[in-house]
Amino acid sequence: MPLIGDDAPSFKAVTTMGEINFPKDYKGKWVILFSHPADFTPVCTTEFMTFATMQEEFRELNTELIGLSIDSIYAHIAWLRTIKEKIVYKGMKDVEVNFPVIEDLKMDVAKKFGMVQPNASTTQAVRAVFIMDPKAKVRAILYYPLSNGRNMDEIKRIILAMQKSDAENIATPANWQPGDDVIIPPPGSCGTAKERVETEEEGKYCLDWFMCLKKQS
Repeated sequence: MPLIGDDAPSFKAVTTMGEINFPKDYKGKWVILFSHPADFTPVCTTEFMTFATMQEEFRELNTELIGLSIDSIYAHIAWLRTIKEKIVYKGMKDVEVNFPVIEDLKMDVAKKFGMVQPNASTTQAVRAVFIMDPKAKVRAILYYPLSNGRNMDEIKRIILAMQKSDAENIATPANWQPGDDVIIPPPGSCGTAKERVETEEEGKYCLDWFMCLKKQS
């Protein structure tokens, strides 16, 4: 299983949108690779509908979605067609899933990413989420049990937070949302700490020597 900071495992796979080659096909993009236990299951159906309705929001963040389950391409297609034609949930209807869903009957991709956990199931992938940056580095990993659906707004929030941290060399506090104040990385020495507290900087305020924040307009 890859860890945060590792190069994401490369793979080629057959999907509902044709063959994909990761990371080659996703160069310069953020990628959310998420697994689900099986097609035609209710929790997964709600997740796919939610992801599909948010796909353009993720694309605005230069982020692409890739789904995976240990099912055949034919099962995927039949399930996605059922979602579009029959399922209405929380105001979502006629939902078309336009991101690729990997056929992984031999568990090749799932095993590379540690998505199959024997104590949960030997035949189904848990609800794993791997977020990769434009350099195909693993930046965040989330695991949910088979019984509970994911929070897609939280996944989007993590993307926004990491992109802001990369762009501005800052950190984000607990429950951060876009527009909230951000944290200036802590100093590496006593001299730097003293200088930081005593130096005035527009928008900066310190709660103590180790904890300075920057106001966001």
